[in-house]
Amino acid sequence: MIISPIMDCFFIGIQIRPTQMSHKDPTQKVSGIILWTNNLENLRNFYEQLLGLKPHSIRDKFIAYKWGDLRFSIGTHSKIEGANCDPYRIMINFDTTDIQSVFETLTMNKVECIRKPELEHWGGTVATFRDPDGNIIQFLQQPKSRC
Repeated sequence: MIISPIMDCFFIGIQIRPTQMSHKDPTQKVSGIILWTNNLENLRNFYEQLLGLKPHSIRDKFIAYKWGDLRFSIGTHSKIEGANCDPYRIMINFDTTDIQSVFETLTMNKVECIRKPELEHWGGTVATFRDPDGNIIQFLQQPKSRC
């Protein structure tokens, strides 16, 4: 089952490749993030079939998804084995317009839920899950005032 109301926006801040270097501001923007895995097909199925992501680029050992200039990619890496051993260090946030639908679809598909949808002090709602490699992903429904 594909979740349709997600992916209005994508927030993350890991791999930074400046588009221009200057002494005042060498980091121009966040260009993307890569999740390395030793089970590419499993992650691909999760992000495409359950979350509805559409591939921008597919290679033998690497798949990129794209929103504007931002890329979210998954790929195989020889130094990666098993699940993420420190999943709370980095969390990937996906915006959604219907967090309850996301929650119901993921729990129905037996995705591990860490945190049910809860209202935050800033007015939005957050739900937290683990992907098949143990990476933590959060879904954010922005308050109407931010939409």
